[in-house]
Amino acid sequence: MHRITRRTLLAGLGGAALAACTGGVRHQAPGTADSVDPSASPSAAPVPPVTVNTVTGPVRVPGKPMRVVVLDTDVLDSALTLGITPVGAALPSRDTSYPDYWPAPRTTGIRLVGPAGAPDLPTVRALRPDLILSNQTRDGDRYDQLRELAPTVLTQTTGAPWKANFRLHAQALSREAAAEAFADSYQKHAGQVAQALSDAKLSGRKVSLVRFVEGGGIRLYGRQSFPGTVLADAQVGRPDSQNTDQSDVEVPPDQLGRADGDLLLYATYGDPERAGTNAVLASPGWQALGAVKAHRAFPVDDQLWFQGIGYTGANYVLDELQRFLGA
Repeated sequence: MHRITRRTLLAGLGGAALAACTGGVRHQAPGTADSVDPSASPSAAPVPPVTVNTVTGPVRVPGKPMRVVVLDTDVLDSALTLGITPVGAALPSRDTSYPDYWPAPRTTGIRLVGPAGAPDLPTVRALRPDLILSNQTRDGDRYDQLRELAPTVLTQTTGAPWKANFRLHAQALSREAAAEAFADSYQKHAGQVAQALSDAKLSGRKVSLVRFVEGGGIRLYGRQSFPGTVLADAQVGRPDSQNTDQSDVEVPPDQLGRADGDLLLYATYGDPERAGTNAVLASPGWQALGAVKAHRAFPVDDQLWFQGIGYTGANYVLDELQRFLGA
């Protein structure tokens, strides 16, 4: 099933948010945050440095940094949402391209600096960054090396705390006012989706989230995950096996019954053959699931649903969720 997005709506959300906060917006791709046009700034005065309180302690960063390197998918979404195109980015090792929920013009020219969790430091250095964004889970072990290259802002982790992390990213990027506008527009969007589901008498449907991970088995995602929080914002119910304060839990193939729901959404990280997706989807256990028998099991884009950890990704997830549920 192809991704369905309400690009016109999201263009309005993103454009209105930045227009309200910057006074100078150059419209680009629909459905994404528009980029700030530096020439539209009312003043060319230098922006003073900012001290950001991070998980590693206070970090002094330049005001309005422009040569930004991002080392995980959440900070990629944060930077692009706030109108900053990074000069470099790391991607999860099984990904071969930037997420296509961002139109190609937004990511063209971003230098790949290696896999997330193992970036190539000489490549990062060659980009002459003035700010590096990541999290302690990915890059805590190399924090001292990274901060020798540029001021480095780390959150503790990624996933469920994405909203708080976004505020920290916005502070480091000198985009706090825009960040608040994006947060407000997202909450309004989530409320609209929740109301649409209620009006269609679909609020009671329980949505299952399943991810096949190359080298990591079959995972069921709970409330303390990025997609879990988005579903909660839309007031969508979860199956009992996933209605827990966990990010995810790995299950063996003989416990596939725990993956069932009124609607089942699944994704694959890596190669579908090596991740086991193909084998599971052909298995009797999968075919016996109620959602599968009712033709309510759909594949979704892993880079959006499980890696698109930010406000632009979340808005697209809300749109797809509403369409899958038929509201």
